[in-house]
Amino acid sequence: MDAHPGLQDGPIYLDYNGTTPVDPRVAEAMWPYLTESFGNPSSDHAYAEAPTRALEEAREHVAALIGARAGEIVFTGSGSEADNLALRGAVLAAQATRRHVITQVTEHPAVLETCRALERLHGVEVTYLPVDGDGLVAPSALAAALTEHTALVSVMAANNETGALQPVTELARVTRAHGALFHCDAAQAAGKIPLDVRELDVDLLTLVGHKMYAPKGVAALYVRPGVPLEPLVHGGGQERGLRAGTENVALAVALGTAARLAAHDLAHGAPGRLAALRDRLHRRLAEALPDRVHLNGPARNRLPNTLNVSIDGTVGHEVLAAAPRIAASTGSACHSGHHTPSPVLTAMGLDRARSLAAVRLSLGRWTTPAEVDRAADLLSAAVDSV
Repeated sequence: MDAHPGLQDGPIYLDYNGTTPVDPRVAEAMWPYLTESFGNPSSDHAYAEAPTRALEEAREHVAALIGARAGEIVFTGSGSEADNLALRGAVLAAQATRRHVITQVTEHPAVLETCRALERLHGVEVTYLPVDGDGLVAPSALAAALTEHTALVSVMAANNETGALQPVTELARVTRAHGALFHCDAAQAAGKIPLDVRELDVDLLTLVGHKMYAPKGVAALYVRPGVPLEPLVHGGGQERGLRAGTENVALAVALGTAARLAAHDLAHGAPGRLAALRDRLHRRLAEALPDRVHLNGPARNRLPNTLNVSIDGTVGHEVLAAAPRIAASTGSACHSGHHTPSPVLTAMGLDRARSLAAVRLSLGRWTTPAEVDRAADLLSAAVDSV
């Protein structure tokens, strides 16, 4: 594959979980709908024909990526909006007696903050399940938390920091057996691993464009037929009445094209290629820094592109600052110059020193073996310099 124009001459990009470069093929596909094919897909004249066809074709591609039907896909403006629509929409549409939501402590803020808003604004009771040392929720803990008042359970497919894969199918079936709905934020998983909403047995699932080589500002929510949702945005009835506003056809086409490309990659060995590169990077670091590199999260049940490690005697943000030719991230947050440990790693039981030492190295479509080897050398040199 040709080098990405946005990555040439820049640092080695190892922050694909933060965002992905827009694939040039995606940009090319969306361009006509920013120029000549500008019509409103809700109009009844000739200028609407091409946008209408493109919108529905995009919906079909997104659906195909996750084993859904086109009519089950609702386009949104972001993953956060899709999560809000799933959680708030389901709870506000539920029976008055169902005012209980269950999630888990390492969810994305889009879910956690929505739960807190439901508590604050609607008097909803929320249970936040703990995770084990690998960041996983125990199905038995979920079963114990479910009650006749539970409206919805929301557990992500893959953690954005560690790549840990939750046992979604088992969690969803426990939930459905208690008569509640199950939502899965699959922002990090979609396009990286195979997903099938029928096999997962979920009612609602979020996927996000900028995590799979489409632009920022577009996402989608899978909604199982028969699931009632109260819209966040009321208006003209677009997106089956669940998301009013004239559709952004160009961005929908971008997401659809990204989904089609992701499906092709999944069918042609991309997860295995990335896992091999990820493990090569881990191995090179461990060889250069013997007995100092510690994996955070599960060794096996994780995304093929994600490596989260702590290096003894270091602070993650200092290591990355000393390696400016690498673009990666830590799990820590900086407030007024003071860094605090990642809530995800803390919830997994890691101590403060190990959490602050963590770096997340996430690989993607344009990562090469040469970049992996160079990154290992640069990181090892940075550790020696701090």
